[in-house]
Order: sequence, then structure tokens, then C-alpha cells
Amino acid sequence: MKETIGWVDRLRVLACFLVILSHCCDPFVAKFDADRESFLTGVAIGSLVRPCVPLFVMLSGVLLFPVTSSVSEFYKKRIGRILIPLVFWSLVLPILFYVYLNFINPGTMNPAIDKTDHTLPATLRKLYTFVFNFNFATIPLWYLYMLIGLYLVMPIFSVWLQQATKKDVEVVLKVWAISLVLPYVKMVAPILGYPGNYGNKGILGVCDWNDYGTFYYLSGFIGYLVLAYYLVRYPLNWTWNQTLAVGIPLFLVGYASTAGGYVLMQQSFPGNYAYLEIVWYFAGINVFLMTFPVFLFVQKAKASPSAGWSRLAYLTFGMYLCHFIFVDVMYDLLGALGSLPPVVHILGMALSVFGISYLIARLMDQFSLTRRFIR
Repeated sequence: MKETIGWVDRLRVLACFLVILSHCCDPFVAKFDADRESFLTGVAIGSLVRPCVPLFVMLSGVLLFPVTSSVSEFYKKRIGRILIPLVFWSLVLPILFYVYLNFINPGTMNPAIDKTDHTLPATLRKLYTFVFNFNFATIPLWYLYMLIGLYLVMPIFSVWLQQATKKDVEVVLKVWAISLVLPYVKMVAPILGYPGNYGNKGILGVCDWNDYGTFYYLSGFIGYLVLAYYLVRYPLNWTWNQTLAVGIPLFLVGYASTAGGYVLMQQSFPGNYAYLEIVWYFAGINVFLMTFPVFLFVQKAKASPSAGWSRLAYLTFGMYLCHFIFVDVMYDLLGALGSLPPVVHILGMALSVFGISYLIARLMDQFSLTRRFIR
């Protein structure tokens, strides 16, 4: 792994910045038809950065496969490390939002903010209901809930991967690739006459009494873990010309489908996030088409190890955990400067939030008490 740590560090930093940039787009996307320029700019940039989470997941596949410890040791080390930050930030972020939106800047102009969701009763409710799921104030923590699920199955997949042939892994990845198309099949099915099952629009066995359809056990983010393992275990020996010739068209097709599809979905289902998010699914075929080449490009670059990059990469988890409140703050602060072009506003937010999050993560890393909340 030593020979790949350079590119792994850079990929972690890139993925972290893309996540922050994606959240900085949300207030602009939320303007929809009220400010079409802001909406389209938010969609254009927000669609561009959709590989952010899949790249984070692929990094786990690179760094943790194959699992060499016992299952109990793996669970204790990996899940145990996540639970402490999950609980801490599930409590801290709602409080920070409550203080900011009620005492520091109650007049926020962020269209994504619903003030009724940040009253004292609503905030207190969030402090215990996080055991069931994340909420608006803790949106980035959805990733931790999902990551725990991946950790639960990683030792199982690891045993298989260690004895699987290259062809075996390729077959599984092909099955997973089919699952990437299913969100669109589900969307199109009613148009083709599928009435659903007693009102439930699920497909392939999904109904009111069964959430576990045909591809349930081999879909979603687990495919990105296996794909990352495959690309490191069996690297594609392509020249740069071959890599670019394949990667650039794939990325462009994926991006055009993602950005164009989001705009079309907004026109067909105005403000309906249940439909809009389909185009932005991380486990959708269009986002995969963008993620795959980005991973290949960074991997093939084979960047040399760097103490600076390693230090920054080391702090990315903490930056991810703490950044969300500052998206709101910087939206308002930069908005107070006047009518900035949306692209300048978004990029200014992203760079500012990235820098602030870095400073906070670095400060928390200096003390043993707070270090456990960012690692």
C-alpha cells in the first residue's frame, strides 16, 4: 500500500472538497424557479461533484480490503471509531444550528432553511431521535449510518474476495452494474403501465411487506467497495491516451445525464425532491460513469507521498463532520456582500468552509479529549 498512499491522500482531499462544494450548491438549487440562474448554476456545479461520496466509499475498499483481523476485532475497531463521532456531532450540530438561526442570524436568507425545524422543541427532539436517523442539521451524518452498514458486511465480502478469481469479481461487478439502472426502471415502469402492488411502486419483489427485492443484497455502495478492490488488485494497464480516451467520454456522458436529467426532472416534478434525487443517486449509472474515470485518473497519476497532503488527508474525516453548519454561515456572510454571481458565491463558500473546517479539525486534533470526535 505504501506505493499508493500518495494518490490515496489526494483522492481523500478531493472527495472531501467535493462533498463541501456539493453542500454549498444546495441553497442555490433550492431557489428553483424563483431564481433560475442560481438554480441552474447550483445544478451545474452540484451535478459535477456527485462522485464525491462514491470516491470516499472506494477509498474504504482500497484501504480496508482484505480484512485481516477477526470479525469481532474489525467491528470493534471500525464501528467503535464511528459511533463516538456520530453521537457527538448528532448532539452538537443541532445545537449550533439552533443558536445560529435563533440568536446570531435569525434573518437567514437561505431558502433551504425551514425555521420551524430549528425551534427549541424541534432541536431538543433531534437530540434523541438521532438514534433512528439523521435530520436536516446532521445531513452529512447519513454517511456514517451507511458506512456502519458497509463495515458490517466487509469481513464477509473480504473472505470471498480472497478466494475469488478475477473473473468471479468481474461477474459480481456486472450484476452490480445492472442494479445501477434500477432507479430509472422503477421510475419508467408506471409510464409503461405497471400499476404497482397494492399501491406500492416497488419492483422485483418489493412490496409493503418486503423491502428486499432481487438486487437488494448486491446493490448500492457495496459495489463501489468491490470495484475499488478490483482496480487496485487488477490495475488497468492502460496508457494515458487510452485512459483519457475512455475516461473523458464516460465522464461527459455521466455529467450531461446528471445535470440535464436534474433540470428535466425539475420541469416535470417541480420541487419534488423524491423524484429530483433519483438523478443524483450516488448508486445510479450516471454518477458511476463520472466516478469511475475520476478514480482512474487519480490512481494512474501515482502521486508521490507528501507529508502535507497526508496531514490534510488525515483531517478530512473531521472536516467532513464539522463543515455543514458553516455552509449556512458562509452563505449568509457572502450574500451580505451584495449580488455576487452564483458561481462566485458557491465557490467562495466552498473554499471558505473548507478552510474553516480544516482549522477546526486541526484544533480538535490537538487535544486527546476532542480528537476522538474527528477520527
